[in-house]
Amino acid sequence: MMTSFYFTFIPLFVAIDVLGVLPVYFTLTEGFPKETKKKIITQSIATAFMVAVSFIFIGRWVFLILGIRVEDFMIAGGILLLIFAITEILRQGERKILTGESMGIVPLGTPIIAGPATLTTALVLVGSYPIPLVIFSIFVNLIFAWFVFYEADWIIKVLGINGSRAVGKVAGLLLAAIAVSLMRRGIMGLLAS
Repeated sequence: MMTSFYFTFIPLFVAIDVLGVLPVYFTLTEGFPKETKKKIITQSIATAFMVAVSFIFIGRWVFLILGIRVEDFMIAGGILLLIFAITEILRQGERKILTGESMGIVPLGTPIIAGPATLTTALVLVGSYPIPLVIFSIFVNLIFAWFVFYEADWIIKVLGINGSRAVGKVAGLLLAAIAVSLMRRGIMGLLAS
């Protein structure tokens, strides 16, 4: 059971990339009072959880309706994850983000936390692991993200903006490797059928 948790937790951890997102969060909330930051954090984590879990269930029905196989999604998701990973690795500076009163929902909750990488990873994982385990892994990752964002000021002081970006680049490399693995497994699955 612990091994299965590890194999669902790690890909989601890499896809969510909380340390890579940290500079974006820090930039968005710079100068806000602690209470406002706490509200934004809670709002973003709740949004990301609802979007990811909804996508797990709705995504499966969409597959059935459109006749899409898991292997098709693995290949397409792998390509998208690879593009996302390459973009993250090569990205210079901050992401361009709009701000507003509901920034915890958009853009922080989705598409930054529960974006294409997270949704694709979650949907592919439910093809290999029980849904409750994947949901639990999403939950644990998002609780970790909540604590990281809550302690953002301290973490940025320790890592520095550049250290946080470096961690994000390494996570991007891992995400690229996961993307290639998804494409390989999807192609092998199609060839086997």
